[in-house]
Amino acid sequence: MAVLVMHKKYGFTLAEVLITLGIIGVVAAMTIPVLISNTNGAKYRSQFKKAVSTMNQAALMSEAQFGYNFASTTETCPEDKSIAGALHPEESMSFCAMLNGTLEGKMYYGKVSDIVVNKKKSFGPYVLNTKDTIPDNYTDYFAYALADGSIIAFHPDAMNCELPIGRRITQAMFTGNDNGVDLSHCVGFIDVNGPTLPNREVNCSSGVNSVDAGSNCIVENTANRLLDVFPVVFHDTTVEPASGAAQFVLDTSKI
Repeated sequence: MAVLVMHKKYGFTLAEVLITLGIIGVVAAMTIPVLISNTNGAKYRSQFKKAVSTMNQAALMSEAQFGYNFASTTETCPEDKSIAGALHPEESMSFCAMLNGTLEGKMYYGKVSDIVVNKKKSFGPYVLNTKDTIPDNYTDYFAYALADGSIIAFHPDAMNCELPIGRRITQAMFTGNDNGVDLSHCVGFIDVNGPTLPNREVNCSSGVNSVDAGSNCIVENTANRLLDVFPVVFHDTTVEPASGAAQFVLDTSKI
């Protein structure tokens, strides 16, 4: 006589599946933004340090090959890129000629406002969405794009950017108010990911956004603080941060 064996099947109810998916969704919503912020922060840090290193090497190379650096430039850059010899390092002693003669894979935009951005297929000029220490006339600055896409922008009157021996950079120098040392025409900024958003200046989570000795600026690795635009100052054979936030990021960066 055949015996009928019953097998009990186990599984999840629809309610249990929905509850589990809901929990996964909540956890993902909490952790994914943090992961993205941490990833972007690490990328911005390394790109900023790389860009500063690239510019420092360019100044040293120009001094060795052409006999001048940021301090010994005697001409400003032209807005018109077609002027004969204006971008040639042996014919013009300007920031543009220096960078043109020492950087590979670069592109000279002219004015920052000449950089075209495609925002959801709506073309328009490059704009900083937030800024703290960068002046309002930044759109008049001149800009180069490096091989990795970073934007290097500097004052339209940039030349003869010399820091006296024995002095260190102070915030007052950027407005010409530090015992006769005026580097207001030597400031600029680096956007480490070019026209790509967020186009926002890095800023302090706490402390004062100053390069002066004893500055207590701290930049947390969050989407609202560790951003893609960094103020810098050019002088002699050096490019260094022009804000406390940029200084903190550079000091805590690793490559």
